[in-house]
Amino acid sequence: MTATDEALEIRSALLALRRSAGLPVAFGGLLHDGASLRLTELTGASTAALSGLLISSGNGVGGRAVALGRPCGVADYAQARHISHEYDAAVAAEGLRSVLAVPVVVRRRVRGVLYGALRAPLPIGDRVFDAAVAAARDVEQALAVRDEARRLLASTREPVAGPGAWEEVRAAHGELRALAPRVGDPHLRAALLAACARLSGAAAPSPERRVALTPREVDVLSCVASGATNASAAEALGVRPETVKAYLRSAMRKLGAHTRLEAVVAARRAGLLP
Repeated sequence: MTATDEALEIRSALLALRRSAGLPVAFGGLLHDGASLRLTELTGASTAALSGLLISSGNGVGGRAVALGRPCGVADYAQARHISHEYDAAVAAEGLRSVLAVPVVVRRRVRGVLYGALRAPLPIGDRVFDAAVAAARDVEQALAVRDEARRLLASTREPVAGPGAWEEVRAAHGELRALAPRVGDPHLRAALLAACARLSGAAAPSPERRVALTPREVDVLSCVASGATNASAAEALGVRPETVKAYLRSAMRKLGAHTRLEAVVAARRAGLLP
């Protein structure tokens, strides 16, 4: 996932935060060296005072959130005693008083910070706090999905070797198929599905490749091929178990199979699964 992709996730979350919480100002950015946060995304700002500001871990409200890995806030920034005040000039130039900072944490590592701010010295209410935390969680989920997608894509480029290699290929294929529908970026989703096609094509399909299954039918068969039950396949794909059963029945009918195993074998012979 590129820094541009991550910045877009931050920007979308900030816009959603302003709408849901009624905040006049929201801003944020990414950690670019593991310790320093650069403020690159601003919405509602009336000056450029905060734009590009570099926040060190432990300093100010945002730096404190980075250091502690949890939300931090102040009701009156200039008067707050439990934060350092390196950024008072920028904050004052924008006219901010009450400030909340929520870290974006993926796999125990802070990746960015979302801020919400008021131009009056008022306590941060539960509504604003909950909205900011929810926005950060949305970014965390999006980054985690993108990270996993990148990892799986990279795994498809590695050379296949060893007697158990096909099982690894099949497991990667199933994970990719289950992950693709959850990826919001259409370009990344297309890349994931293209990688699935590469893995399926690597199985050297026979001339039987005339069966046309829907993408969801292939998704279900991929899960079944990995040993998943209907319930676990439903959880992986984000659908109901009854929906999995319906897709499986349809795929079995098209493949002329009478059992789950026969359906998987037929799909592999047709080049639909690796």
